[in-house]
Amino acid sequence: MQAQDKVTDQPTYSMALFRSAIHPEFFQIEDRVEIQHNDYDFEAWLCKGGHVLRFEYEGICVTEVIFQSVDNLPDRGHVATMVCAGERDHEQDFGDRITLINSMQIEILPEHLFGDSYLELSEFADEAKAKVIRYKNDTSHGLSIIDVQRYNDQLHVQSYHLNSEQGVVLRTQSIFELKPDSN
Repeated sequence: MQAQDKVTDQPTYSMALFRSAIHPEFFQIEDRVEIQHNDYDFEAWLCKGGHVLRFEYEGICVTEVIFQSVDNLPDRGHVATMVCAGERDHEQDFGDRITLINSMQIEILPEHLFGDSYLELSEFADEAKAKVIRYKNDTSHGLSIIDVQRYNDQLHVQSYHLNSEQGVVLRTQSIFELKPDSN
């Protein structure tokens, strides 16, 4: 395989942002996290190889979706879609009171380094009591993790999605930040 073939064969994950909730029928949800704290509502859906985060405060809804394909999602409320390539940061305001700050990093690792990362993140998930899904099929195995920390004016979500078939390790951090009322 030539170097150019390796580049085109690499998996692509994308992040899509919405100003509205998305119906669960678009996803095969394996586990979930629900938090109601300091007047905000948060729900995370953990799926094999991806996640959905929904944050609501004062009538404003923010939804983040990360999957290999986000092409089949509705157009209603869509704000932006970006490819998770290399290291990336993004900041988006939703109304006057909510800012979403995203940081993402994707790596394609050789088998031995992927195995080390898989074990390390699997142990982290157990120690942190994070939501975790471990899955296998005939040709690969994977791991998806969501770890949440809540604060009065912020909610931090770290996610990890690993797939051995391609050696993918995708790490994301999303911070939902509440700004003070300007009134």
